[in-house]
Amino acid sequence: MQHLSEQEQLRRHKLAELQKLGIEPYPSELYDVNFYAQEIHDNYHPELNNFQEVSLAGRLMSVRVMGKASFAELMDTTGRIQLYVNRDEICPGDDKELYNTVFKKLLDLGDFVGVKGYVFKTQVGETSIHVKELKVLSKALRPLPVVKESVDEQGNKTTYDAFTDPEQRYRQRYVDLVVNPHVRDAFVKRTQLVQAMRNYLNDKGYLEVETPILQPLYGGAAARPFKTHHNTLDMTLYLRIANELYLKRLIVGGFDGVYEFSKDFRNEGMSRFHNPEFTQMELYVAYKDYYWMMDLVEEMVERVALALHGKTEVQVGQNLINFQRPWKRFTMAESIQHFTGVDISELDEAGLRAAAQQLHVPLDPSMGKAKIIDEIFGEHVEPKLIQPTFITDYPVEMSPLAKKHRDKPGLVERFEAICNGKEICNAFSELNDPIDQRQRFEDQLELGKRGDTEAMVLDEDFLRALEYGMPPTAGLGIGIDRLSMIMTNSNSIQDVLFFPQMKPEYTKSENAPKPETQE
Repeated sequence: MQHLSEQEQLRRHKLAELQKLGIEPYPSELYDVNFYAQEIHDNYHPELNNFQEVSLAGRLMSVRVMGKASFAELMDTTGRIQLYVNRDEICPGDDKELYNTVFKKLLDLGDFVGVKGYVFKTQVGETSIHVKELKVLSKALRPLPVVKESVDEQGNKTTYDAFTDPEQRYRQRYVDLVVNPHVRDAFVKRTQLVQAMRNYLNDKGYLEVETPILQPLYGGAAARPFKTHHNTLDMTLYLRIANELYLKRLIVGGFDGVYEFSKDFRNEGMSRFHNPEFTQMELYVAYKDYYWMMDLVEEMVERVALALHGKTEVQVGQNLINFQRPWKRFTMAESIQHFTGVDISELDEAGLRAAAQQLHVPLDPSMGKAKIIDEIFGEHVEPKLIQPTFITDYPVEMSPLAKKHRDKPGLVERFEAICNGKEICNAFSELNDPIDQRQRFEDQLELGKRGDTEAMVLDEDFLRALEYGMPPTAGLGIGIDRLSMIMTNSNSIQDVLFFPQMKPEYTKSENAPKPETQE
């Protein structure tokens, strides 16, 4: 049985009282809104006598009752605006119940109301709505957290009872957005970021497509998948870890450029940089290579920064990051030698293990050459790359889907862009040799036998597609969540996801269901 606080019980009582008065607390008919708070603040001029017939709707966020007249504050999707509510204006006849009973006694902070009236400025210069009509639109049965501010004689603000606990904010994002309206800015910028990338790619003539999320085989990345079961087909399916292999099939089918903003899922650790469900944009363009793709990434991300901030410089924590082209470029071996002094370019697996031990990088027996190099890079190089930097030319064992380097044996044509100490994108000259690709898949199977849970599986249908012929192709995957963190100066990936994955919210009820587990 639901436990109700005193406030929640009182609000339910008020709900019943509204219904007794014949007032529907949750009306069905539309409420016509013709203006928004910020629009009025930006454009109202008393000398023009404009905004004389306005209709707004939103939450009541404060009420100051002063006898026959009151001031209140309404918050809509754009911000807040003051209301002036006069008893005789909203109750022109003898019946004053709407003001005396409904407005003064039965409405609470957080309730939705609609108001109609005209705009004026108070004696202290506050732009306000003189309310002529008031309508209840939705009764809130839980009180919002009350965030209070005080200002001392020096003008310093102190906030009390702020809704700042990260777990509460992420779990109850709907409350977070109401009481911390600045939180919306990051999500608005995230949408603008996606739109800027989409416009850029569309202008180049590339086709936005959709590929399967439920896949009979997972592939396109080194990651552990989530799996589920399809009852009708009686088969195991996997939530995609990447959409690469499907997009390449479309290049085989004759499209010269395809991209997708995709939800991907990886059954791995969670942190302020990792969420099991994430968004990335993958792009594949025929007849191009990874050098060309580096130029595209520089231009596209620079354009995103300009679209969001009007300049290429973005403040991220203590760092001022500049996305202006060109970006610095290192090969993988050069970057490790630059930051550690160790030349890994000629080392075998034993030599790499010795180098990792010298650099105090922990390893486990299942790791092959690629994993060891990746661990050294992640420990000693990646955190030091603050300005956007391309890391190129990875060992072949590290990149089962990338084409072998045209000039450097043992390496592949791959780059990652690193910014603020984290990878934001990954790209290849794509492997289009089906015989080489089969051997790479078989090498991955051997790593899987050694205990590598992130090793790729062999996809016969993808190999069949390659055997029909895929032109030379450049491919890119760029992490939207990571890039959004940087572009919005957010410290955690949870700050750019409306509803990040959370542990189950346990209740004190003995009958609370046990959380289900997912393989």
